[in-house]
Amino acid sequence: MISNQILQNTIDGLKGITRIDLCVMDTDGKSLASTFAEQENYEASVLSFVDSPADSQVIQGYQFFKIFDEHQLEYILLANGGSDDVYMVGKIAAFQIQNLLIAYKERFDKDNFIKNLLLDNLLLVDIYNRAKKLHIDTEVRRVIFIVETAHEKDSSMVDHVRSLLGNKSKDFVTAVDEKDIIIVKELSSSDGHAELEKMAESILELLQGEGEEDIRIAYGTIVGDIKEVSKSYKEAKLALDVGKIFFDDRKVIAYSTLGIGRLIYQLPIPLCKMFIREIFEGKSPDEFDEETLTTINKFFENSLNVSETSRQLYIHRNTLVYRLDKLQKSTGLDLRVFEDAITFKIALMVVKYMKYMESLEY
Repeated sequence: MISNQILQNTIDGLKGITRIDLCVMDTDGKSLASTFAEQENYEASVLSFVDSPADSQVIQGYQFFKIFDEHQLEYILLANGGSDDVYMVGKIAAFQIQNLLIAYKERFDKDNFIKNLLLDNLLLVDIYNRAKKLHIDTEVRRVIFIVETAHEKDSSMVDHVRSLLGNKSKDFVTAVDEKDIIIVKELSSSDGHAELEKMAESILELLQGEGEEDIRIAYGTIVGDIKEVSKSYKEAKLALDVGKIFFDDRKVIAYSTLGIGRLIYQLPIPLCKMFIREIFEGKSPDEFDEETLTTINKFFENSLNVSETSRQLYIHRNTLVYRLDKLQKSTGLDLRVFEDAITFKIALMVVKYMKYMESLEY
């Protein structure tokens, strides 16, 4: 269904060109959009015209027109003005609204198809048959971007994002829940990870420029066939969730950069607790003081390089060695040994994951 705002914009534009007053009413005589006041004076006339067999008729000095949607009466259009062209302008306006109905229905059909495609609600044969009927290419490169903002979404927000992106016919903007806006982006043969990152940053800047502050964008991997679009969507969804845990400082997160985080995210909590208990004998690796945690994180950032870590921490190399020795005594893990470092790094990530999941329960 066309929004009242679209109808109003349409007839305002036509009046600006033709100087003919127009009003669009539903079949119950309720005004939906108008360029003049006192539309209620014509409610009875509209109801009478709806029941008549005529497609157009002059009533109370106004030219009335019926607008159909596939043989179903949808709107009544009223036209009036100080020229002999009222009938012609009315017919043009009715034709314009008729085309809007067709265009919006086609968009709705495509939107419905994309939603079901993302959610894996279609059989393989249905995907290709419906894509063909809707004139959607099946063998082009695509990727899914998910945009999450702080407030709940509505249809106007989706339309707003669509307009910001330029309403490109080969790209689709939709939503499958109240939380996220999904962009199905068509790519060229040369687009790779660097181009996807630039696209995500560009979307972020556009929305921030419109006053949207708390925004996160995630995207999946590139797929080459329409049946794999749901795969990219699931990857983007996972990237959004995992990013909140392990990359909370990032506004843009790609599935391909999640690393071991995406494996930890799929572990059951009881298994995580067992792992921490067995490695640290009931202790938690995040219970160290701030100085120790800073030392550990900086050591990992510098790929276990003692010299570079001590330099960045502004401490003597021997001081760093002392801290690592002290940590080894309390945990049994020597971070200078690659295997122990991996174990400790995973443990820190597991604890972070557990705390995040616990926070969701409250």
